[in-house]
Amino acid sequence: MAQLQQNSLCCCRKSRPSSGGSCSESGRPTVRPQARKRHLVDVASASNFRCFVLRHFHLDLRLNFAMKEISGWLVLDLVPVESATQTLVLDCHPSLLIHSIDCKVPEAGRPEPTSLTYRVDPFTDYGCVLRISLPAAAARPDRLIQITIRYTTTDGPAIWWLDSELTCGQSGPLVFTQGHSVCNRSFFPCFDTPAVKSTYTASVRVPEGLTVLMSASKSSYSTLDRVFQFSMEFPVPSYLVALVAGQLQHVDIGPRSRIWAEPCLLSCAVAKLGGSVDRWLSVAEDLFGPYLWGRCDLVFLPPSFPIVAMENPCLTFIVASILESSDFLLIDVVHEIAHSWFGNAVTNATWEQMWLSEGVATYAQRRITSRAYGEAFTCLETVLRLDALRRQLRLLGDDSPASRLQVEFESGVNPSTLMNLFTYEKGFCLVSYLSQLCGDVQRFDRFLRDYISQFKFQSVVAQDLIDYFLSYFPDLQSQGVCLELDRWLHGCGAPPYEPDLSAGSTLTSPVQELCDLWRSGASTDLQAVRTFDLSAWNSFQIVLFLDRMLDDAPYSSEVMSSLSSCYSSLFDGLNAEVLIRWLQLVVRSRFWPELPCVRAFLQKHTSRMYTVPLYEDLVAGSMRTVAVEIFCQTRHRLHPNLRRALQQILFPAGTEPSNQNASVILAPPPAPASSDAGVSA
Repeated sequence: MAQLQQNSLCCCRKSRPSSGGSCSESGRPTVRPQARKRHLVDVASASNFRCFVLRHFHLDLRLNFAMKEISGWLVLDLVPVESATQTLVLDCHPSLLIHSIDCKVPEAGRPEPTSLTYRVDPFTDYGCVLRISLPAAAARPDRLIQITIRYTTTDGPAIWWLDSELTCGQSGPLVFTQGHSVCNRSFFPCFDTPAVKSTYTASVRVPEGLTVLMSASKSSYSTLDRVFQFSMEFPVPSYLVALVAGQLQHVDIGPRSRIWAEPCLLSCAVAKLGGSVDRWLSVAEDLFGPYLWGRCDLVFLPPSFPIVAMENPCLTFIVASILESSDFLLIDVVHEIAHSWFGNAVTNATWEQMWLSEGVATYAQRRITSRAYGEAFTCLETVLRLDALRRQLRLLGDDSPASRLQVEFESGVNPSTLMNLFTYEKGFCLVSYLSQLCGDVQRFDRFLRDYISQFKFQSVVAQDLIDYFLSYFPDLQSQGVCLELDRWLHGCGAPPYEPDLSAGSTLTSPVQELCDLWRSGASTDLQAVRTFDLSAWNSFQIVLFLDRMLDDAPYSSEVMSSLSSCYSSLFDGLNAEVLIRWLQLVVRSRFWPELPCVRAFLQKHTSRMYTVPLYEDLVAGSMRTVAVEIFCQTRHRLHPNLRRALQQILFPAGTEPSNQNASVILAPPPAPASSDAGVSA
């Protein structure tokens, strides 16, 4: 291999220092992070975060469910870095109504606050700029200033208000926030960049009977004042500040973990996870070092929660819909636990390098499941995800910029649109490649453990990880090993390396054999098919089978009839992850006898992950009228954000009927022109 080109490692547009890291007294290499924050560019943030040190902030909030507003104030404890700083620039959002801003300079001997002038300027479609003029007394470097901003939230993307009928128990309203990746600027003005971390405190008032939770290490409740108090003692970026309030109850499932949920969900959640969370934490600690956050609680949210799970420190948010899919629940919770080390403790400094969080956390997740459940189970789950990565690559094309691991995006592009399977799985493959280079997975575990110790509560760029890796394994450089970082980070297409997954062949080989039998078409050997007992398979095996069958859809009515005869009753009794894939196969093959199951599924499930894929398939084929009918029947149970997304799928050119609550009368479907006529996926 060619000798490693040092400048090719550069991920922050700077050359590497010529010398490696020094060694600490413990014998571990120490790589002192460059003064990169001064030069770091985060195009998703309009703030001048490089000009200040944010020591702490405090939120004092009152939640008004009737008006769907949060009102209160924010106090920022800031220290200017340079004397010439005359303006504080924060990320904000048009949905925030700013009432007043004032400033205190405690060291100047003026206890009274000074009212400040400000203006709001446009930035992007996901935010605006709040420019605050600072007094001369506040311009001294290393002098603490306190900025107080009084404001009210309206309809911003971070705050999701649910009326009673959108909750699981339908007994009261609920609100939650979702800050990732650049939404929390509509929750409170901030340096909305992962490059900035700070501690925070909060006081929150809600109507009687409601409980408030936040992503904080300590909490308390004053019965007299009906105020919930929170303190996050460890520095976190703005996107990891999260809040939920509603009729929530909890059960402790371990010495440092509890489950929160609406009363109707709590017993199910405890039955699924009781005892497991602390077991997974112990395995993770053995691999990557002490758990740094104290509490490891989970809160299950209604189906309106827009993603599967969110790794808010001390309080992971999870969509309740995943509870019925035990294997997927396991993986999702373990993944969020892995984020406690990779993503929360050590965070990507820019959204262009999200793989430093998601890719490394995915690797850590699989190390945890390998210890807890064995290599075969972990390899099966990995095969399932890498299959999905190849599927996405076929859709995008090998030269698609979206397949790059590290995407440089222009100002105005929402970072959330860049998150895809490549962030997770190509990132996982890169970390697996580094592990393979060092030659010993346990040795690489120790590297990750020391990496966390070195950079905990900091934000890093890829260069920091690579510098530390090369310092930790100096023999790689002396051997002339080429990391090919440019190809990994900036090259399009498939990962240059994939780990050996042969340990999962006992679980994956039967899946492929069964797929091959069904793909033989009308000549399918049903006797051979029935030798495979899918009731003995786990969810990942069945999902892998259906995913691979979907790759070749549509199928003829004869094949679909045989599939339905063999498996339909089994799938109906399994979880939604299995059932949605079977129903996608039904829709793509226009298999009308199973259409009532599609209707029943969409009438039951109201989460994005179980509705959008089916509606897209219905519209892409000849079943758009069916989709419109189901949508009109269920729209009142969908969150407004999901309702808008489905309206764009169903009525792309503003063709929505004026009477949206009317039922659509369906004529019996015409017989297909041929038994294997297809629909576009």
